[in-house]
Amino acid sequence: MIKRILIIAILILIVVIFLPFVKNIVLKDSLNSLSSDYIETTSKDLKAANIVTGVVVTFRGLDTLGEVTVLFIATAGVGFLLRRKHEKSGKVKKRPASEILSTGASFLFPLVIFFGVYIFLHGHLTPGGGFQGGVIIASAFLLLLLSNIHFQFNHNILHWVESLSGAIYVLLGLLGLILLGSFLDPRFLPLGTLGKLLSAGAIPLIYSFIGLKVGSELSNILDSLRGAEE
Repeated sequence: MIKRILIIAILILIVVIFLPFVKNIVLKDSLNSLSSDYIETTSKDLKAANIVTGVVVTFRGLDTLGEVTVLFIATAGVGFLLRRKHEKSGKVKKRPASEILSTGASFLFPLVIFFGVYIFLHGHLTPGGGFQGGVIIASAFLLLLLSNIHFQFNHNILHWVESLSGAIYVLLGLLGLILLGSFLDPRFLPLGTLGKLLSAGAIPLIYSFIGLKVGSELSNILDSLRGAEE
């Protein structure tokens, strides 16, 4: 009974909180000045066909840097906590993967890796980008972990990729700040032609290193989770 009363009270509270926002929603048939400026500037000054990418990498680049930092801290925290758990727990005997899973994973692994690279290399042209490409690359390694119980990450390579990609990403941001007065301004490289792969200045480069960093950090989390189960 008390549980039902609490649920009803929470629902009423949610309605009271959000009703004013819903009542004040005004549907517009045209963009405001800021949105119009983003659309015009992204295609004209940055030569980025994907407007979202232009906004995320350039206009709110510091926010993207914060997101990458949060992901790094989360990875370090997960690794620390699962390592302590692994030290306290015993080993669990694993069953080898089926022939279908092993064969399928061997076939799909390079294709998924190439797809992830394609996604972050074309982030300025099509929907996608560094975070999405990094997640796809990590999913390829998850497939490998599921299909091969003896697979081990080379932690030296993983840590080098993670550290270097993060450092180069910050360096590219500082280059924009030093040369053009704005952090992560991609226009210090040639802008090229709108719609081409080599366009939008340094955006493809920035997204590539974001993709590598996200992919290596998520792979680290997967390895920590696998270690906690062993």
